[in-house]
Amino acid sequence: MPTQSAASARPRVDHRFWRDAALPQFEARSVADGRRVCYARHAHETFSLGVITAGACDYFNGKVRRSERGALVLMNPGDIHACNPVAGQAWSYRMLYVDVGWLGGLQQRLGQGQAGGFRPFGEAASRDPRLFSGFNALFDVLCAEGRELLEKDAAATAFFDGAHRVLGLAVEPAAESNQRLARAAEYIAAHCDQALRLEEICAAADLSASYLIRAFKRRYGVTPHGFLLNQRVQLARRLMRGGLPLAEVAQAVGFSDQAHLHKIFKQYVAATPGQYRAGSGQQAQRA
Repeated sequence: MPTQSAASARPRVDHRFWRDAALPQFEARSVADGRRVCYARHAHETFSLGVITAGACDYFNGKVRRSERGALVLMNPGDIHACNPVAGQAWSYRMLYVDVGWLGGLQQRLGQGQAGGFRPFGEAASRDPRLFSGFNALFDVLCAEGRELLEKDAAATAFFDGAHRVLGLAVEPAAESNQRLARAAEYIAAHCDQALRLEEICAAADLSASYLIRAFKRRYGVTPHGFLLNQRVQLARRLMRGGLPLAEVAQAVGFSDQAHLHKIFKQYVAATPGQYRAGSGQQAQRA
């Protein structure tokens, strides 16, 4: 039986998720001890940003970089990324996931937007202390119990207004260099709840199987199968936020059963479906 000292030394993952039906454009997450929090490379449909509040992690977004306390990390929708512990060292972080429709609308009002909606940020990380302190202030206001909706709205608008003044926005993207690869990704996303076959994707994109396998990973950073699993996980998150039972979520997104959902969800979210569902209501809750 482990001693008390050994038990206390064991990494304890403390997940907290926050959501509020009155502010559906935001979702927040904090992890107090991330030594056991390991992600597969994945992407979000939201704009995602977070801060390292203690320790350090290895952050991949285009390249691997060591991110330490005080760093702000940013992921545009669709960016393949991962943040993982450094050789078992303790670290903690906070994340905020922002609906791109809301943020694109704010960019328009700030004169920073584009006709198509959300304009991506050009930086994947920042050490600007104003952003670090501003993010933490916003996080505290959003997750606080009893704060007025107007106060939370105003805090979010003020933070992102400031962020746009500090951070550069991406240059207008060039046209997709390979429309067939884009069609392959779109087909996978549209049919992620189905048991897809490679030949189906190839037919939809008019590509050979060998080219698709090589070029897809080079373009999107993951294999077609990894892309499919990530799309299923993002769909599962939406269904769970809507209150669908986990067994029905698993079936709806194309997993064989709830155990399969549990396994893949944890790989991509670094939390179990149960931990993710625990975050609801006005207050950030311990899973």
